[in-house]
Amino acid sequence: MVREAMELAIKPAVSAAPAKGLQITDKALSKVRTAMAKEGVSSDQGGLRLGVQGGGCSGLSYNIRFDTQPRERDRVFQFDDVRVFVDPKSFIYLHGMVLDYQETLMQQGFVFVNPNSSKSCGCGSSFSG
Repeated sequence: MVREAMELAIKPAVSAAPAKGLQITDKALSKVRTAMAKEGVSSDQGGLRLGVQGGGCSGLSYNIRFDTQPRERDRVFQFDDVRVFVDPKSFIYLHGMVLDYQETLMQQGFVFVNPNSSKSCGCGSSFSG
């Protein structure tokens, strides 16, 4: 099952058209909860930070980590008890994305299913927009 988030308004966003949000699968949400508990990240203040940075074999790479609180201009999405923080520049590349978690014989980890990616590399952590 894929869950859609409700975006929390920290500050009013100025945009001409409503932006698509993020989605997260139940399996990914479960893994995020487990990892947050293991890392001691409080769901009251902290959350998962998703981002994009320059680099990787296709030009851009995904960044995923925990953060203690959102930054001033972040978009904050709520999935039950888990918050996801995305900075404005990364949101350009991540809107409409689904965060999934897959376990196969060869690998296990988070998978970004991103409709904004025009090309990705074999490792799955790099893409071009």
